[in-house]
Amino acid sequence: MGTKAADKHLSMAEQADKYELYEASVQNVEYEVEFVQNTYQAIRGRKAYFLREDFCGTASAASEWAKQGRKYQSIGVDVDFSVLEWGQKNRVGKLESEDQLRVQLIQANVLDVETPIVDVLLAFNFSYWIFDTRPKMLEYFEKVYASLKSDGIFFCDIFGGSEAFEEMKEQTEHDGFTYVWHQEEFHPITHFMRTHIHFAFPDGSKIKKAFTYEWRLWTAPEICELLLEAGFENPVVYWEQEDEDGEGNGEYCPESKGDADLAWISYIVAPK
Repeated sequence: MGTKAADKHLSMAEQADKYELYEASVQNVEYEVEFVQNTYQAIRGRKAYFLREDFCGTASAASEWAKQGRKYQSIGVDVDFSVLEWGQKNRVGKLESEDQLRVQLIQANVLDVETPIVDVLLAFNFSYWIFDTRPKMLEYFEKVYASLKSDGIFFCDIFGGSEAFEEMKEQTEHDGFTYVWHQEEFHPITHFMRTHIHFAFPDGSKIKKAFTYEWRLWTAPEICELLLEAGFENPVVYWEQEDEDGEGNGEYCPESKGDADLAWISYIVAPK
């Protein structure tokens, strides 16, 4: 009773879990796992069973992967112990007991970690953009290449469009909160960008700078060229398709040109 009474005096921001809010705002791991599996099968003619999720954060994708069945196992790698601890408790720990045994979380730098070779390796949510020079990004892609089986595939995502080069804020309404994407700083010469995620609530409370990122804004041709240099064969951009009203429909297909949208998010699929 005492705890519930105390909670009544806390703001919505104070009661919120920023990791739950993040996933509700920017992730759809059910779709991601389906996209990865379907794309792998289309390219390789078989199912993928072993996944590694780099920059895994809460390890939601790694956890979702293991739910496919007894043959499926995953590894999540992240340098941040606190977020791995949260993921172990709130994502891996809530799987069926036998599924939990097939998910391994590792606290390590993705440039240094040694893991068994896998069918698919993911670097989603743009976190690999932390590598802000060509040598560092190439080093990472070479590590990824070495971590894949002979028929393995690397999946990463990328965003762009003219709005990506602006200093701006964008608000998106969700059930019970507002997600704010804040591009605070951008340097046109180096493509350095500093961004934040804020959350706002109906009671007026806020979580400011719940997450902060300092990245290089990479372009699709740069990433594809570096993947080729690392040894991958024919990296392909999967572009979101449109419905009859010209709005994105959540389906991604291989494209060679894309559209000059103000803001877009795509996947890059790189077979070994």
